[in-house]
Amino acid sequence: MTIPGFPEAAPLAGLAGGILIGLAAAVMLLGLGRIAGVSGLAAKAVGLGGSGIARSGAWMFVVGLPLGALIVVLASGGLEASFASPRTLAIAGLVVGIGTRLGSGCTSGHGVCGVSRLSGRSTVATLTFMATGIATVAIMNALGLEVL
Repeated sequence: MTIPGFPEAAPLAGLAGGILIGLAAAVMLLGLGRIAGVSGLAAKAVGLGGSGIARSGAWMFVVGLPLGALIVVLASGGLEASFASPRTLAIAGLVVGIGTRLGSGCTSGHGVCGVSRLSGRSTVATLTFMATGIATVAIMNALGLEVL
């Protein structure tokens, strides 16, 4: 299925991924009483987090994320990640990490879990993420920089 203007879009894969993310968040909330925010789980795994899930459970979640991605890459025949250099990715990761601490959570915690619980703080945070992303793409396009 192709979408005009987005020839590489994969809406069915996106829908399936969204359903799996929603299920994982629901299972974690209903089964463990814990929000599936990646930044909070990563902080807990390295000993910076507070209460909630056990540290071993946080490690399983954090290690499972790249393992799941590896399984998808192997099952799909590989992945070509030529969109950014390792240095750019490291800097971007650092900036995102600082933002998650300042915003009291990450996109998964606020956007998936917080908004679904009708949290006002999470709704404002998610609207801020989205507006910033849209503005960044608009600025990059105006400057003639390639945006994927």
